[in-house]
Amino acid sequence: MAIAANVLVGLVAVLHAYILVLEMFLWERAPGRGLHGFDAEMARATAPLAANQGLYNGFLAAGLVWGLIAADPTGFRVQVFFLACVVVAGVYGAVTANRRILFAQALPGTVALAAVLVAG
Repeated sequence: MAIAANVLVGLVAVLHAYILVLEMFLWERAPGRGLHGFDAEMARATAPLAANQGLYNGFLAAGLVWGLIAADPTGFRVQVFFLACVVVAGVYGAVTANRRILFAQALPGTVALAAVLVAG
């Protein structure tokens, strides 16, 4: 079960690294604009906000990687903390921005968190 938990944590970390790239570097290009259906002007106007969000997603990814490479009990605790952050951010985003965030962020984070807790 520990291997499955680590794989799930790694996948959530990769997801948040992808979100970092999307929000920080691709926001004004087709992938970023298509995500929310923004035209070029709206994407340009919201790019600083998206970059800030992307940076936070990068911190989540970095924390999850730290949790994977740190020895226990630190690694376990770091994984639980950062996965809880992912879930809270996903739920908040779903309530305040777009319901899709619940399935794209909170659900994977919840599944990974459950696996970590069961394996721990």
